[in-house]
Amino acid sequence: MRRYETIIIVDPDLSAEERGPVLQRVADVVTQGDGYLAFTDEWGARKLAYEIKKKDRGYYIRFDFCGAGAVVDEMERFFRIDDRVMKYMTVLLDKTADIEKIKEEIAEAQSKAATDKEQAEAAEAPPLEEPAKTGAAQPAAAQTESAETQSQEQPAETEEAQTEELEVGESEAAPTETEEEKK
Repeated sequence: MRRYETIIIVDPDLSAEERGPVLQRVADVVTQGDGYLAFTDEWGARKLAYEIKKKDRGYYIRFDFCGAGAVVDEMERFFRIDDRVMKYMTVLLDKTADIEKIKEEIAEAQSKAATDKEQAEAAEAPPLEEPAKTGAAQPAAAQTESAETQSQEQPAETEEAQTEELEVGESEAAPTETEEEKK
């Protein structure tokens, strides 16, 4: 059995429900031909290097599978007939592929991806302790936030100080006469 990789470019205007039958048809062709579909990798919509069928974007999908030459022939026949598929390309990866070995590689890759994801989530978690209050140790975002809060608080303090000074200044500048002085 041989290992192949097929990349197709599907019309980007199709919704996920409309792309589903294309993906299902590929899976059916591989299983009917006694092959093994290792995985389907949807890359998403991307800009094309040149226009294809008057479109400058395409939705990329990659299939990694094992099978005989008849499987590839049937897949490519389907791609030529179906208008939803704009372009396709199949590449032979390995002439003598071992399906069990491929399944093990996929399982290892999935477990590695899961551990990497857990490590990334742990790294993103906020630290339990507060960061140091020195300006050099704080990240740039924290420095700007603290500067904004200080600048917002500062006018309020100066207004209070100004009103206090005015009150003090008014009482000193124009002393009010008490009732005793008036008499």
